Amino acid sequence: MHYNSRDGDDEVDFHRFILYVGHEFTDGIRFFSELELEHALAGDGKPGEVELEQAWIEMDLNENHRLRAGLDILPIGLVNYTHEPNTFYGVERPEVEVRLIPAAWWEAGIGFNGDLAPGWNYDVRVHSGLAVPGNGTIRSGRQKVAEANADHPAFTGRLLYTGMPGLEVGGSVQYQSDIQAGGGVTSNDATLLEGHVDWKHSSGFGLRALYVRWDLDTVIRAGTDDDERYGYYIEPAYRFPLNFIRGDAGIFARWSELDRANDREEDSIQLGLNYWPTEKAVFKFDWTQVDDTDANTTSSSLNLGLGYEF
Repeated sequence: MHYNSRDGDDEVDFHRFILYVGHEFTDGIRFFSELELEHALAGDGKPGEVELEQAWIEMDLNENHRLRAGLDILPIGLVNYTHEPNTFYGVERPEVEVRLIPAAWWEAGIGFNGDLAPGWNYDVRVHSGLAVPGNGTIRSGRQKVAEANADHPAFTGRLLYTGMPGLEVGGSVQYQSDIQAGGGVTSNDATLLEGHVDWKHSSGFGLRALYVRWDLDTVIRAGTDDDERYGYYIEPAYRFPLNFIRGDAGIFARWSELDRANDREEDSIQLGLNYWPTEKAVFKFDWTQVDDTDANTTSSSLNLGLGYEF
């Protein structure tokens, strides 16, 4: 649940409610699904949607390698793959990942995942792709596997290193055979590159950093330079136990830069606090300021949140 106060406009929203259903057919074959209600109320003229975000079957091929097929979250970035609210700082997901990856992003496909060596694991998939409209916005191109155009497949690969306690270093590459799914004048292939670090020290200090970049074969909207998009953020944090009340608190800061469609460039700073009364539930507070460097405008917001998983 989110409360957002942006430049004097206040809104409260039960943003997401998700049910997970899974089943083990055998020790080596399993099913997992995720059904989501967004914005509390769905239907004609209502603000919400009911979405199937995951529904896949995974089969162990041997001790180290698995086959997965179905509808699945793509293995790119930090909060796209792991986005339960108690796992990240800030009420809203980082804007760089929301706009460019774009989290949360799922597709229909088939692929393999597994372990290459101790601490090293991989994920490779072929799957359905984006259909970015004429406004050039990457996020608007998600088809969500709803009678989706499948004429232009995409490919994603990820490599992760988790061989040291508290450390994850990863990178993803994706190729779209036509990011506009036939909607452009010509075929427009595109490549996404992403890299990230997530470090949590036993002392409570932590650091997250992520960089993502899109390179398109040609511009989508004439008169812009939107054949290239990029963004990054750096997020130091410190988590510590509380003595006067149960649970932990964590403070964080996030600096980010985002260059997205239609010559829009934004710089932002975010400061905030998380309170975990237990590991699976969290209360959140943050203040965010966004500078639109092209429009020469500044906006700020105060955000409160409640999240949980079990």
